[in-house]
Amino acid sequence: MIMYCFTINVGKIKGFIKIYRNAKWLGHEGKGKEAAGIFIREGERKRMFKAAVCDDDSFFAERFKKVIAGYLSEMGIVFEIDTYNSGEALLGLGVGLVRYSAIFLDIHMGKMNGIVVAKKIREINRKVPIVFVTAYVDYSLEGYRFGIIRYLLKDDINFEDTFRECMDAIMDNIGFSVEKREFIFQEGAKEVLLDRLLYIESKLHKLEFHVMEGDLKAYTMYGTLNALEQELEEHGFVRIHQSYLVNIKYIKNVVRYKAILVNGDELAIPKARYAHVKRQLTEEQGQS
Repeated sequence: MIMYCFTINVGKIKGFIKIYRNAKWLGHEGKGKEAAGIFIREGERKRMFKAAVCDDDSFFAERFKKVIAGYLSEMGIVFEIDTYNSGEALLGLGVGLVRYSAIFLDIHMGKMNGIVVAKKIREINRKVPIVFVTAYVDYSLEGYRFGIIRYLLKDDINFEDTFRECMDAIMDNIGFSVEKREFIFQEGAKEVLLDRLLYIESKLHKLEFHVMEGDLKAYTMYGTLNALEQELEEHGFVRIHQSYLVNIKYIKNVVRYKAILVNGDELAIPKARYAHVKRQLTEEQGQS
């Protein structure tokens, strides 16, 4: 769901940028326990959507996990999805339940049904969106006592549409949003998630965008960093050099007049900018 969209001209850049505010990141199958999500290198700091699916039907749980992953991947959201085959297993996390951005519960499960699980979750986490994914709507009134955000019927012929509306509501509920831009590169028009933009390098009259898309890829366009600096500054980009505008989230360290990025790249910082960049990084790390 696009909250707003408009087009602006940016200085000498040949092209345009579309600005979107939406809940968007990237995702793919990850490592570890029953989880899916983008692999994040140690040292990267970013917001992740974490979901829990609790259902004693393992076949449905796996299918549903893929449905959630499809939505999040399409929206460009970094995500992790854990599955649990019983309410007892999920509640065994205790205060660890606070890690989740949303919890999806089946109602009819073995010893402990979804209503009881939801009640106990609320004793630990009063805010996390809870969704019942069930074959029957026979506890609707009781469920809403515990702040159930939606009911999803497993056999609903409009399940996909209902699910997407449910996810949109969750994103609005938790205020999950990032920025997305569309640039006219020499390689063609492309939407870029600012959260995946590592840095922009100025080379003569061209800008080279270094974007993380599984592998690090470079896209070029005509323009100047001066034209982009003010626009991107509010989104965590810092001008470390006349030739570099860097996403501060991906600066791992600043030493010996160099910015060390999480991917190993080392970018020069002139003496005149060094103290400012060092201070900006300290503030960023203190907020993370």
